[in-house]
Order: sequence, then C-alpha cells, then structure tokens
Amino acid sequence: MVAGAPRIFVSHLSGVPVFDPNGDQVGRVRDLVAMLRVGGRPPRLLGLVVEVVSRRRIFVPMTRVTGVESGQVITTGVVNMRRFEQRPTERLVLGELLDRRVTLGTTGEEVTVLDVAIQQLPARRDWEIDRIFVRKGKGGALRRRGETLTVEWSAVTGFSLEEHGQGAENLVATFEQMRPADVANVLHHLTPKRRAEVANALDDDRLADVLEELPEDEQVEILGKLKEERAADVLEAMDPDDAADLLSELPEDDKERLLTLMRPDDAADVRRLLEYEENTAGGLMTTEPIVLRPDATVADALARVRQSDLSPALAAQVYVCRPPDETPTGKYLGTVHFQRLLRDPPFTLVSSIVDTDLPPLRPDASLPVVTGYLAAYNMVAVPVVDESGSLLGAVTVDDVLDHLLPDDWRETDFHSEEVFDER
Repeated sequence: MVAGAPRIFVSHLSGVPVFDPNGDQVGRVRDLVAMLRVGGRPPRLLGLVVEVVSRRRIFVPMTRVTGVESGQVITTGVVNMRRFEQRPTERLVLGELLDRRVTLGTTGEEVTVLDVAIQQLPARRDWEIDRIFVRKGKGGALRRRGETLTVEWSAVTGFSLEEHGQGAENLVATFEQMRPADVANVLHHLTPKRRAEVANALDDDRLADVLEELPEDEQVEILGKLKEERAADVLEAMDPDDAADLLSELPEDDKERLLTLMRPDDAADVRRLLEYEENTAGGLMTTEPIVLRPDATVADALARVRQSDLSPALAAQVYVCRPPDETPTGKYLGTVHFQRLLRDPPFTLVSSIVDTDLPPLRPDASLPVVTGYLAAYNMVAVPVVDESGSLLGAVTVDDVLDHLLPDDWRETDFHSEEVFDER
C-alpha cells in the first residue's frame, strides 16, 4: 500500500488470508498489534497476529507486509514461527480497542468504538491508526440506535497514555521521535534494572537499533536479560556486522545457542562475519549492501536506494555483480555512485555506467588500510571482495568510526552548545 491509498478499516482484515511472496498461504489475520503514544498522537501499528495452520498465533511485523488489498495480505521474507507474546506497551486492536467507551473531546460525550482505520505514512514503511468509527449513545443493546461518525484519533480521549507517572510504557512512548543514538544515551544513564525494563518494552526492531548504539558491555548486559528466543529475534533485526560484534563478546556456548535459535539465513551471515578478525575489512563489513545484476536499470537502482531502512552510507552506491546477487555474489564488476544514478536516464543499464577505477579491498585488509582508503578516495563505503572476485560485503564509514573513536566516546554530551549552536 502506498501513500495516497485509501484507509483500511481493521474489521475488514479480520480473518483475511496472509500469503508469502510465492503465493502460498501462511495463515489468517486474527488481530493487529499497536503501540499507544503520549497525548493524542495516533498509535503506531507494529504488526499482525496471524494464525497459522497449526492454530499457533505468530507475529508478522508491518515492515514485512508489502500489500494489503483485495481481501488478502502479502508478506515478504521468512516468517518467524515463534508463538506471539504480547508485550507491556502493545495493544491488540481488535481485542482491546474495539467496543471501548471513549469521550469526544469537542462535546465531552461518551461514544463506543465500532472500528478503527489504518493508513501507511507517506514515503515510509510505518503504519498508523488515524481514524476511529464510533457510535453515539449508551452501549449495550440500545447502541445501534445512536448516530455513527468517523473522527480523527486525536478527537477522542480514553485511549492514549497519560503524560505523567512511572513505568516503562510511558518512558518508551517518549522515545518515539528520538533517534536510536539518543535513546541509547538515555538508557546508558539508567540503572541496570531500569534498562532491562525499558528493553523489554521496546519492540524488536527498535531495540536492535538502540543496541547498535550502546557500549558493548551494556549490549551484553541487556541481551543477557532477555528470553533466549527474543534475544535471537533482536539479533536477527540487527545489522549482521553489529550482531556479529555483539555475539563475539559472549561465551562460546551462549553464542552458539543464540545462533541456533536465529533464522538459518540470518545466522549464516553472522557466522561468516565471525570468521574474520575484528579490526579487518571482513570483520567490519556488512553483508547486506545493495547488489544489482548487470541488466538492472538506473530506475531499478534508484528504487533500491530509496528503501527507508537503508543507512545513508549504504544508500550512497550500488554494487554491480553477476548472479547470484546475494553475498557472496558472482563476479564483482564495479560500483555505481548515487550521483551518477541521478545524472543518467532511468532506462540506462547500470553495467554501462559502472565505475571500475576504484579497486575493492580484500577481507583481511587492516583497519588503517580501510581508513586510508575511505580518506584517500573520499568514500563513505568500500566494497570487500574475495580472491575469486565475489563481493562479500561493504565497509561503511560509520563502522570504521566506531573502531577509531575512544571506548568512552558515547559519554560525550552531543546536545551541548559546543555541538549544536542554534543562535
């Protein structure tokens, strides 16, 4: 569903089939999971509760939903078959929000929630609940006689979190608009007990982003307090290189147990990275750069670059390789930089504009060599290629900085006037 598409009322999603990219049915939608936010801000829709053939209920994140239309839901990627467990900050839309009595802010009149509508945010993969279908009058048998109307989420009270009080639920709600690095800074200054409470309240993707910004000892501490299955889910959501760095800090038995619980494809990427020394190109690289085949067009490349979950460094260039186009790839042919993509017509083949002048690095290249390469060629990422010419991954400048800065660099107050002067 793209920006501008009509809203979907959740009552129309109950029981609809869910399909994987191959057209095979995964299960049926039984509920939706949302996270309430402070004040009148619309809740964020986290995902779907899907009942599979075995009657087990699993969680499918909205980031894996590629289409909601024609009475069906289409997902992408491998579905995690672990049983769904509701967390403290989560609300079941069908189970907890419908039939609830709330108050219209303009009149103070009590109304009953009959349905809620969801919509995808423009240019993003996030979804929100933005409309509520309500009926005036008292609940019970007489409620059908009342007038019905659709209002914005902010027009009613009785749902949203209060802005006062303790509890991880309220604290997590205040993190909604903060960058992961800023959330990590908050967690860094909490007590270990409080850190664990907040970590348990964050969803997997958000916790993964925050963990990547924390010192290694605090990453290990938080991961150790999660249930093993959830710890594996969070590791899957992390960038493979960050997950490998974190797992390398764990005892061998714990590391192997978590790798076994991870999805095989994700675990394979991490295992491959663990084979390299930490301060080498192989140990620093991510295994998920943008890889395109020679017959891809500029339009194809720009579509990949626009993906919202890519870091700016990874989106700065695409790597052209012969099949297979997942690392380790077929023969690496060269790089196409983002600026070049903007200058050429959409139908242009990437193979015709590839930059072959810059040599790739070997996985055993040391940290000083990687740093010198980025500085000498003014690059924000560099391809890493093995002896056979296959692309293994890419090292980005942010990962290099993490290893160059002193261990206590996160203690710096990035909100001080020395960093931000708005005068």
